[in-house]
Order: sequence, then C-alpha cells, then structure tokens
Amino acid sequence: MADPDAQKDVKTVDPAPEEKKEETKAEGVAETVKNVAEAAKNTAAAAVPSSVFSMFGGGPAKQRKDKDKEEEEEEKPKPKGEEDEEEAPESPDVHFDPLVTLEKVDVKTNEESEETVFKMRAKLFKFDRDAREWKERGTGDVKLLKHKESKKVRLVMRRDKTHKVCANHYIVPDMKLSPNVGSDRSWVWNTSADVSEGEPEAQTLAIRFANSDNANLFKDAFLKAQAENEEIFGANTSA
Repeated sequence: MADPDAQKDVKTVDPAPEEKKEETKAEGVAETVKNVAEAAKNTAAAAVPSSVFSMFGGGPAKQRKDKDKEEEEEEKPKPKGEEDEEEAPESPDVHFDPLVTLEKVDVKTNEESEETVFKMRAKLFKFDRDAREWKERGTGDVKLLKHKESKKVRLVMRRDKTHKVCANHYIVPDMKLSPNVGSDRSWVWNTSADVSEGEPEAQTLAIRFANSDNANLFKDAFLKAQAENEEIFGANTSA
C-alpha cells in the first residue's frame, strides 16, 4: 500500500517552458497576419476610384445620394413661367437704321370734300347682260357721301384690301330700289351713269347685307338721299 506521506511529497510538474514559448509565438504571428490582411483590404478599397463603383451602380454613399436628389429635381415639372424664362432668353436690344427713308405721301380719295351720311359693310353684284348672270363686284363698305358745298349725295363702294372702287354714281330721282327675289336682305337698282370703271356706264346692281335690319337701314338712307337730290336736281333744271 502506498505511503500517504510519500504522495504529499510528489510535486505537480508544469509543461515545459519551451512549449509555452512556441504557442505564444504562433498566436502573435497569427494576430500580426490578421492585422496586415485587414489593413491591406482597407487600403485597396480606399484606392479604388469611385468611377469603378459607378459602373455597376455603386459609389460612395454620399455621392450616390446627391445624384439621386439631382435626378428627382430634374424630373419634377417646372412652373410654366419658369420654363418660359429658361427657354426664351432675353434678346438684345438691337437697332438698325433704315437704308432708305420713305416720305409719307397723302393719298387722295376724292372724298375729302364730302361727309359720310351712311356706311355699312355689304357685298355688291352686277348683272352681266352677255352671260345673263350675276357676277360679284366686291365686298367692302358701301357709303353715301354728301358734298359739303353742293349737298349732292352719291353712292361709293370700295373693295376690301385693294380699296378699288366697284360702285360710284349719284342717287338720282329716277332710280327704283327693289327687293331681290327670295331675299329680305338684298336690293336691286339700275343706274345709267356708274363711273367706277372710269367712263359712265349703265349698270344693273344688287347689294346684299348681313341681315334684313341692315338692309332696311340702307333702304331708308337711300330713299332719303334720293329725296334730297331730287330737290337739288329739280332746282337746277328749273333754273
């Protein structure tokens, strides 16, 4: 049987000091390798340009956020006034002197000594005896003009734009204003001396207005002028 006292004298033997040193050294090397690998990884990531990440939709977080914000601003509709200001820049105030200076010329219409007693827009026709049909003479303002001295009244009508005369004659007592067949806004009459073409010429004329009210106003003014001219022409004949 073993002696208890002898067991007390037995000491615990520690591992060899050389083995501890080897383990500590291996752990230090592993830690150093790990630190070096992490440092190399961080350096490589920092050295890669942002354009590499942008090729695949990546990039630094801040730059990507700013880019997304700019795209949203571009997609937002701009106010109408702001778009006009951007698209239509102010043009410079440029002044050009004319190469030729034109003098103002007063065009005489031979109406300067007359006053307008009636004026209304209408369309004029004349009857072509050879073709046996009505032909349009023009559209414009028909006017009754009273001479300031002689007090005679004449009918004058000019075409729009060109202002060419298409009717020009005195309203004499033997004229008869008749309604056109099938229309309540047009009148027909004969004149023996229309000078719209230069020489006195007998014409059968018809005039059409926008409505019957305008046609009746023309009739009233026509008959009034006819009565005034009858007094003047009658006085001249008796004299």
